[in-house]
Amino acid sequence: MSYVTEQILESLREARVRKGFSQRALSARSGVPQSHISKIESGGVDLRMSSLIALARVLDLELFVAPKKSIPAIKSIIHSSQGSIDEGEAMSPAYRLEEDDDD
Repeated sequence: MSYVTEQILESLREARVRKGFSQRALSARSGVPQSHISKIESGGVDLRMSSLIALARVLDLELFVAPKKSIPAIKSIIHSSQGSIDEGEAMSPAYRLEEDDDD
């Protein structure tokens, strides 16, 4: 499993725990079967885009793709609006899940 994939899976798992959702509760809200969520979180299956989007929406996460050269500016904006970015949470220079602060 690639580093990027591991980081995405860890971000999903952490967001689920922060929300206080069990895998079963996340399944009920997202429509993704609990057994599939378990396999996703353990890295047992490849994460499909449709599952990623469904889970991210329920977990108040936003998925975005950005050019590598734009990442420093994006990190600066995130830093100024949320405080320090934990580099351990960065998924890759081009992909990142962010909590949605619009709620």
